[in-house]
Amino acid sequence: MNFWEKITGSDMINELKTFESRAKKLPADYQAAWEEINANLWPHSDFTGRNIMPILDGVLGLLEETAADGQRVHEVLGDDVKGFCSALAGEEGAKSFRDKWREQLNKNIAKKLSK
Repeated sequence: MNFWEKITGSDMINELKTFESRAKKLPADYQAAWEEINANLWPHSDFTGRNIMPILDGVLGLLEETAADGQRVHEVLGDDVKGFCSALAGEEGAKSFRDKWREQLNKNIAKKLSK
């Protein structure tokens, strides 16, 4: 990855397009699970989203393997996809970027008010 790709994020766009083309080859229930996973993982990303890319690649690989084995998607992910995504992002109840920013803002305000 060169400097320009890192600044513009074009490398991530290409990788996301690759993920989407791989996901379109999955059965319909797996595609729906992929969309839900994709939506639930992004709030746990850092500012650029680069930390989520390897996780998305791994999850998509898992979905491809289990679909090839003929397993049902609920056997793999369970009923709580949001909890599955939180576990992937770090731990159960992992904080999203909004939670981190809210904490930082509250600390800064408390610091200013205590002066």
